[in-house]
Amino acid sequence: MVNREFRSPVYSIIAVPFEKIVPNTYNPNNVAPPEMQLLYNSIRLDGYTMPIVCYYVKSNDKYVIVDGFHRWRVMRDYPDIYEREKGMMPVSIIDKPLSDRMASTIRHNRARGTHDVDLMSNIIKELHELGRSDAWISKHLGMDRDEILRLKQITGLAALFRDVKFGQAWRPGEDSVPDEEPSGSGKTDTDYQ
Repeated sequence: MVNREFRSPVYSIIAVPFEKIVPNTYNPNNVAPPEMQLLYNSIRLDGYTMPIVCYYVKSNDKYVIVDGFHRWRVMRDYPDIYEREKGMMPVSIIDKPLSDRMASTIRHNRARGTHDVDLMSNIIKELHELGRSDAWISKHLGMDRDEILRLKQITGLAALFRDVKFGQAWRPGEDSVPDEEPSGSGKTDTDYQ
């Protein structure tokens, strides 16, 4: 059933002073210098056509970037853009817990740029520390189990494998992902196999 109260954040874009917008600590997306120059030229010629997606932190009056880090960088790195925009950036706000913001960042970035493998591994680690299962990560980040496993292996932390039963081969058709996982349900990935 569709929530009739929901309104997409893009309909409520606000102008936010650049100094109040800060990068998140987990963005694994990289843009090569030629593409960064292309982004600058695009913003220089067309202006900002897409808002920066942020989460507002009331306690310190800051906007943490969920999507749009490189558009933010253009304003930071190019004084002509900062001056033309009068130090203001278009922002749409989402209000989600950290794990959902991390998932949003990955979803926004998957089709653009390249991901830093170490940062992606750290995101998987952080999501596990926040109680998210491999099934949740697979569903919300669009990753298959092999990709999640490879990223876990990079961190080298045994804690990420604590709920994995070793010695059993995975068979196609057993990889079901539930729609929602209740927080603190105590279920592990093997409960869904």
